[in-house]
Amino acid sequence: MLNDADRRQAAQSIYRAELDRAVIPQLSRTYPGIELADAYAIQRFWAELHMATGARHIGHKIGLTSRAMQMASKITEPDYGHLLDTMIYRDGAQIAANKFLKPRLEVELAFVMGEDLEGPGAQIHDVMRAAEFVTPAMEIIDYRTEVPRAITDTIADNAASGGMVIGGRTIRPFDADIRWVGATLSKNGIIEESGVSAAIMGHPAAGVAWLVNKLSVVGEKLRKGQIVLAGSFTRPVDVAAGDVIHADYGPLGAIGVSFV
Repeated sequence: MLNDADRRQAAQSIYRAELDRAVIPQLSRTYPGIELADAYAIQRFWAELHMATGARHIGHKIGLTSRAMQMASKITEPDYGHLLDTMIYRDGAQIAANKFLKPRLEVELAFVMGEDLEGPGAQIHDVMRAAEFVTPAMEIIDYRTEVPRAITDTIADNAASGGMVIGGRTIRPFDADIRWVGATLSKNGIIEESGVSAAIMGHPAAGVAWLVNKLSVVGEKLRKGQIVLAGSFTRPVDVAAGDVIHADYGPLGAIGVSFV
């Protein structure tokens, strides 16, 4: 377990790596005693560093929602990170690839909360009732530390979140069976990945319920208006300058961005 001084120093290292576009050694090497609680505290301090320069906290992302990814990371549950308003890109955006170190894209759904929701004991139906909208989204994954990474490295690095893109058709949670939202992810006109939202823990709202219950442990909750990225239902796709991305959600519309 780390003390607060080490946690803040680690957060500053991640923050500087992001600004300098340069990877740093794994925190699990720099701080051999780091634990999961430390990693979540570090990402919270990282978010505070951004908010001190004007960023606004707007929600959370959920990662490692698939069993395969959990086994690869040697954990038994998902992880989560923070979303800031400076991380949001709109449909059609031209995104500077050099803002990231090694960006990858994942296909997801985003929940927009219509009311506060707190745990413990939150269930899927609580999420469905509390969410006002569900909308297509893509997450930009990026890492600021060297490989191989321990799960504490990933969590401390804001659960590897670099940004998100939202677009397509916004629906209310009960307007469609959101377990069966399908999508394809194309790069430069070639379909690289496809998937269905039931791959997210059986139901995309299941990850949000998990998040609500985890936040309750540290005295936090989801608040009205916040956005939650519910987790990927495709494998990540590498992107670089010159790539044109198109995510097609069928009846829920599509998202297109380019990297320059």
